[in-house]
Amino acid sequence: MNWFTKTFSSTVGRKIVMAVTGLFLCSFLVVHLIGNLQLFRNDGGEAFNLYSDFMAHNGVIRFMEIILVLGFVFHIYDALVLTRLNKAARPIGYVNSHPEENSSWSSRNMGLLGTVILVFLIIHLWNFFVPARFEANGGLERVMIEDVEYHNLYSAVVLAFQNPIYVAIYVISMIALAYHLIHGFQSAFQTLGLDHKKYTPFIQKFGVAFSILVCLGFAIIPLYFFFLV
Repeated sequence: MNWFTKTFSSTVGRKIVMAVTGLFLCSFLVVHLIGNLQLFRNDGGEAFNLYSDFMAHNGVIRFMEIILVLGFVFHIYDALVLTRLNKAARPIGYVNSHPEENSSWSSRNMGLLGTVILVFLIIHLWNFFVPARFEANGGLERVMIEDVEYHNLYSAVVLAFQNPIYVAIYVISMIALAYHLIHGFQSAFQTLGLDHKKYTPFIQKFGVAFSILVCLGFAIIPLYFFFLV
């Protein structure tokens, strides 16, 4: 146990945890996006409300929620620790250094991008997750589907995406997430020792494509409801 603690509290260990949790959270983004695509069905939100109810009450999904929360906690905590350690190791910048020549903008601003994403996550959970799970009577309207009452999360989504400020926050956050993923995806594979001259170019291209497509998929949702609904 002492070996385990020392290993994963070291800088290398924390980077491994960051890589593993980051890739796990990427898989969550895909699942979450696929679920959110139910919003585009022309059925008044019925499919999305049924999907939301399933996600809220299925035992396996609830267990995976715990794993997901732990993934976020470890990823954020280790990111903060590594950022602090990096700053402590370089308290004074080199006068003639030109970091932009050796690194991408996203790699130099992962802390800023992560902060934007974290703030968005808190706002997003407060708007949708908290009312559905913790407020009295669910905090949401109810809707009848085949004589069964469900939370009308669809109406809450539509209402939220009529707010231009929230739409702007959402889209900006997705841009930040895209940049965060572009660097993080490749960095995770490199940390896990999967960096190879034969496969790295593909990993880089796949990471960029994945980041853009997933974040664009999320960003389209509020824009669709704001401009077209």
